[in-house]
Amino acid sequence: MIERYLTFRLLRVYVTLVQTGSISETARQLHLTQPTVSIQLKKLQETVGQTLYIFKQQKFVLTEAGNALYLSCQRIFACLDEFNAQLTDIKAGHSGHLKIAMVNTAQYILPRLIGPFQALYPEIEITLEIGNREQVLQRFERGLDDLYVFSHPPSLEHAIAEPFLANPLVLVADKNHALSSRSNIKASDLVEHRFLMREQGSATRMMFDSFLQSKSIAPAHMQQLSSNEAIKVGISSGMGIGMLSQHVLDLQNSNLKVLSVDGLPLVNHWYFIARNDRYMPKTALKFLSYCQTSVTDILGKPWQGELKGKIVDFFTSESQ
Repeated sequence: MIERYLTFRLLRVYVTLVQTGSISETARQLHLTQPTVSIQLKKLQETVGQTLYIFKQQKFVLTEAGNALYLSCQRIFACLDEFNAQLTDIKAGHSGHLKIAMVNTAQYILPRLIGPFQALYPEIEITLEIGNREQVLQRFERGLDDLYVFSHPPSLEHAIAEPFLANPLVLVADKNHALSSRSNIKASDLVEHRFLMREQGSATRMMFDSFLQSKSIAPAHMQQLSSNEAIKVGISSGMGIGMLSQHVLDLQNSNLKVLSVDGLPLVNHWYFIARNDRYMPKTALKFLSYCQTSVTDILGKPWQGELKGKIVDFFTSESQ
């Protein structure tokens, strides 16, 4: 098998010989001695098993086999040049792969950042995984992704977290609900109404439970639903009221209304999370840097985050 004995060194010597037409000039350009060049060329011809060139009337002439090899070498080195260019882009974070896992509610926000980012860097392939908090935590523990998005970051030694976007939680009702026409609603006024809740363990549920406890409220009617969409549909259908991230609401195109409740909204933040014991690809650092400078322009000042470059600094510090 010829490929077992061909080396890039042999092929580079041969390509330079064809381009210069001179063994001495080949030696000079490659910083080799002329005997070394001659030995390399002899070895190449023995490997191929064909005469690759002749000197006719003191002129360098390729044989048919020699010309075929030269054309193949051009393709090989063109592929290597392309690979080197790709490596440069990968090192700079301009191409490659980025894997992000996020909790369900983040799907209303993150694509608004990813879209403009991919328009700038179309060679970066982004894979998104969406699940509830427990599912994303499991992915985090297994290290399946580069970045993770939570609204309540896990308190783990191997996690590094950075807030990037305000996430106000509001109480929502159907426009025809009895509370929708009221202003300055007191927390005690909520007790008699049915609450539509996210599953135990979700960040919204944890904050809502904390709010109810702080107001000494124990609702008589609570119903658990598994997604924000289910809660929105339930509210619209008159099933009850529910707490949602303001990011998931489209108030102009729905019959939902944010209730004016004392003590609300609850201000939370979205966080980028990374494992501090794993390699961080340049594509992820490029995306984080982009978000740091663009989140306000894309999402507006009301959602201004606090992205200061903590994760980027950690992974680009001299100690990493």
